[in-house]
Amino acid sequence: MTRSNPTLAGEWVVQFCHGYDGPFLDCARQYAALFAGTDYKVCTVYLTGKPSAEVEQGSASDEVIFLNYSSRQVRGLKLKAIADFKRLVSSRHFVLCIAHRAKPMYIALLGSKLPVIGVHHAFGDYSRVGRRLFANLFAKRLSLLAVSNAVRDEIRTRLPRWPAARIQTLYNRIDIAALQAEQVTRAEAREQLGLPADAWVVANVGRLHPDKDQATLLEAFAQALPQLPEGSLLVILGKGRLESALKTQAQQLGIARSVRFLGQVPQARRYFKAFDAFALSSDHEPFGMVLLEAMVAGVPVIASNCGGAPEVIKGAGLLFPLRDADSLAQGLRHLAALDEGLLQECAERMHARLQESFTDAAVSAAFWQLPQLARLDAPQHIAN
Repeated sequence: MTRSNPTLAGEWVVQFCHGYDGPFLDCARQYAALFAGTDYKVCTVYLTGKPSAEVEQGSASDEVIFLNYSSRQVRGLKLKAIADFKRLVSSRHFVLCIAHRAKPMYIALLGSKLPVIGVHHAFGDYSRVGRRLFANLFAKRLSLLAVSNAVRDEIRTRLPRWPAARIQTLYNRIDIAALQAEQVTRAEAREQLGLPADAWVVANVGRLHPDKDQATLLEAFAQALPQLPEGSLLVILGKGRLESALKTQAQQLGIARSVRFLGQVPQARRYFKAFDAFALSSDHEPFGMVLLEAMVAGVPVIASNCGGAPEVIKGAGLLFPLRDADSLAQGLRHLAALDEGLLQECAERMHARLQESFTDAAVSAAFWQLPQLARLDAPQHIAN
């Protein structure tokens, strides 16, 4: 166990995360930010992952602890991790645990008597009977948050006896100013990604996996290409087990020269200004952080009409029925035809949508109104 050494006085909230890979470091920052300006201190604990000064800084917490378990070590009963957590919560006055994903929630409930808010980032978390039984066993001090209404509604269906107030939505959010400062110019982004300066580019970012359904995107792009600007490109960022199959599909569709598979691009969100449009073709995406990243860059978005995506781009982007290549192709043609005035209007709608629902300030107001937090003192600016 590796930890920093802050002052231990006062009331503490422990945020327990499975790890910090992918989007989960920023998730930790998001939840720590909810307590900024309050009398509560936040201790963020990572179950897996080696100690990292960069992660410690990115967690935006008063203390960061790395339990440094491997994935193999936290299979099964996780008794040692439970003992570690029990020692931690006895070390000071903790009043609440926020646990991201199933294993941290399991450990926190068995290793403490704290009220626990379990944050769910995916569909299917309660498809297993064992997880439903476990949640019901600890229902008196467990409440649940979902990253979208779509995920929330699925959980409510799986746990029908739970009061609706105990299973609610708290959206992911984004630091608009910080991301804008990270994102490089269109010219720099295209140079970094090896894209021509004058091509119309539609992009997709995600694992090459059936859940992301890039196959429908390829088919739609092939349909739309004759009506798109000359030299248009489809750019796919990500790696996965479908890479070979998707490249073969592009060949069979006759669009291989117009499709770029760029692989895993570190800090891909820095380069979103390289794109003229962003397409999310996923099958039931729980939320869709990449949509927020595209919207911050001012890139028009189109997404499948399922999962959390409709909630994210409500009134600010286009939707198409899942796996409907014809509708997606029509949407791509529409986006390619937007003139400067319409693009500016689109950017303004996206910015307004971000400010309305997906900033720390917007979500903080919703967070402190949750009935689960009635026993905690809300920040004065929220209470008033």
